[in-house]
Amino acid sequence: MNICIDARWIFPELSGIGLYTQELIRALARVDHENEYTLLFDRVDVQERTRAAARFDLSPRFRALRVPYGVFSPRGQALLPGLLSRRGFDVFHSTNYMMPLLRPGRVRRVVTIHDLIPLLFPDHAPKSRKSRLFPLYRRLMLSIAARADLIIAPSQSTRRDIIQELRIPPARADRVVAIPEGVSPNYRPGARPRDRAEKIILYVGRSDPYKNLPRLVEALAGVRANGVPARLRVVGSPDPRYPEAPRRAQELGLAPYVDWTGYVAPDQLIREYQTADVFCLPSRYEGFGLTLLEAMACGTPCVCSNIGSLPEVAGDAARKVDPAILPQLVDALTEVLTRTEIAEDLARRGLRRAAHFTWERTARLTIDAYRRACSA
Repeated sequence: MNICIDARWIFPELSGIGLYTQELIRALARVDHENEYTLLFDRVDVQERTRAAARFDLSPRFRALRVPYGVFSPRGQALLPGLLSRRGFDVFHSTNYMMPLLRPGRVRRVVTIHDLIPLLFPDHAPKSRKSRLFPLYRRLMLSIAARADLIIAPSQSTRRDIIQELRIPPARADRVVAIPEGVSPNYRPGARPRDRAEKIILYVGRSDPYKNLPRLVEALAGVRANGVPARLRVVGSPDPRYPEAPRRAQELGLAPYVDWTGYVAPDQLIREYQTADVFCLPSRYEGFGLTLLEAMACGTPCVCSNIGSLPEVAGDAARKVDPAILPQLVDALTEVLTRTEIAEDLARRGLRRAAHFTWERTARLTIDAYRRACSA
């Protein structure tokens, strides 16, 4: 097969979608010795950084192609189908929901839909572009679902949502496949500080309301009220659209006990996981929950929500709580921070669980999905 992967979803600040795209490329370059790949970029700096990180240049089957339009460009919608058709690709894979709406000749369109949060819960990210343009977003997603030859979901939970909300008929349900993401071997246990005066609760991610970060700030207050000297570290780019969590910290007098690190480089992120006493992901919904997997791979005890895809990722390796019930969250965090045997047991379970999620497995399942799309 001759496959084109849309690498324009890798942005200068590497986040979930970009990381998925980069790690998939890296794994495909390692495991696939049969098919040909072209990686589509629109920025030379991102192309060179991806080359250095994913090392796709080490495989003679990989090449890069740069185009002068971004993923959301109307010009791209007009020109990309012809480009794909002229170059004779068998498959075009968009690693996020946007893809060419016009059929590019005989090229099969594969699209990864990571979640349907704006569609299922418009109030979970009310200031996002998707929520503000909700009618257009809904029509776009329905159109993509109808036109894609195959849809990849990162979890069974998201697959069910896609089939139901995007009106996939039963006859085409087998064209929606669940392929879990992986975790890089760079995420591994490291030296943990001993006899630290304060316990560290770690959160990694965005500030959108569905992430439930203000609730985690409130949980910090409950943990400290239980006599545990804890502080919260929030790792992720600040978002001025959602000031609720910092405001809640001020209201509760917790500002001195919350660290807002902003975006950190991958090496520093790994160290954040390695040195935390507990990782917490209290989201009200997740399409997959990659940060939970990364924390488990670093041997960090985890507390997470019991809804959405998170139970699929966590298995029996995390304390799962109802994110709407604050006492559950407080009790789980307090228990992990004060009972060494529980923390150590969760850490062991997390390492075993994370070992099942590799990018090589993701890559092989994705190659199978490309074949299935070609046979459609």
